[in-house]
Amino acid sequence: MATTIYFDHAATTPVRPEVLEAMLPFLGASAFGNPSSSHRFGRTAKAGLEQARREVAVAVGVEPNQVIFTSGGTEADNLAIIGTAMAARGRGESGRVLTTATEHKAILAAAHQVAKLGGSEEILPVGPSGVVDLGALDHAMTRSPSVVSVMWVNNETGVRQPVELIAERCRGVGVVFHSDAVQAFGKFPISLATVPCSFLTLSGHKIGAPKGIGALIVRDRKTVDSVIHGGGQQFGIRPGTENVAGAVALGRAATIVVREVEHEAVRLAALRDRLLAGLRASVPDVVVNGEGAPRAPHVLNVAIPGTDSEALLMHLDLAGIAASGGSACSTGSVEPSHVLMAMGLPRSLAIASVRFSLGHETTEAEVDRAIAILPAIVEKVRQLMAVLGRA
Repeated sequence: MATTIYFDHAATTPVRPEVLEAMLPFLGASAFGNPSSSHRFGRTAKAGLEQARREVAVAVGVEPNQVIFTSGGTEADNLAIIGTAMAARGRGESGRVLTTATEHKAILAAAHQVAKLGGSEEILPVGPSGVVDLGALDHAMTRSPSVVSVMWVNNETGVRQPVELIAERCRGVGVVFHSDAVQAFGKFPISLATVPCSFLTLSGHKIGAPKGIGALIVRDRKTVDSVIHGGGQQFGIRPGTENVAGAVALGRAATIVVREVEHEAVRLAALRDRLLAGLRASVPDVVVNGEGAPRAPHVLNVAIPGTDSEALLMHLDLAGIAASGGSACSTGSVEPSHVLMAMGLPRSLAIASVRFSLGHETTEAEVDRAIAILPAIVEKVRQLMAVLGRA
């Protein structure tokens, strides 16, 4: 069988060779030290850690002392939401979290936790395109939230939120603003030198670094409390011995993707559109989730009427195509994506949605091979659904 086509880069990406080369010394005999130690092994590790911090800072347009390394995007989101809300409550404020219904579960779960801890949460709806209504946001901000969190790019649909406008609105009324940029960074140019985000979440394994490393950009350390306790590392905001090799990998990956971002944004958008055109030619009733809204170049989320995403993904995998679905299997039943349901998609289409996400390794030949394979799979699944009475 031909090599498997990997169309799941929004889930994770392979570690890039340059990144692996950069991090390996910090796993070996010469640079394995604890960066808090004062001997030569510790100093070597510390130097690598601080170089990584500088690389991430340059990549997103901030100062190195504003980069806090975390174990990934989920931890960074939790630190931003819970840490900020609890810091606000400590100052006698509401601890209110304002976010949207299509956020990553890391944000929504963190907002729920704030409510359990005595704060409160407000979840804004989105329109059919998946974009938050700015008028509704303005009105909600009159209720004095302590933190507003809106992700830059949705991980399922690729829909871009107007983060630049939201950040300016928050700054105008003195509200802390956080954005999860896990699916945005490296996909189009981003700079906090021009966008006033208070907090920004990054994740290494979405840009060619390994899993288990991320960062939270913290513009003002006084606005956040630690949610982990025990040490003084990273200004006490995220204590614990740092993952030096992971940080080095993140720094190198960030440098690489920023260097390539303008070219890659154009290339990936062209490949995404080519894939959609080929799919539409053979499956004309395909529905693009988020169509009409600004979208990141690497994600194509489609609903194929008369199918089921689990069946589609199984047949795609057997045919050598790795993608992901708009539903997740939970306790034996298929539940539709909360993102697609929040956008008002009928349940029948939400559970028939598949996400194809492209990356640095994706080629035109792979897209064309997928276009050739997809029609037969769609027809096979539709026949199966008809037999089962689920079409």
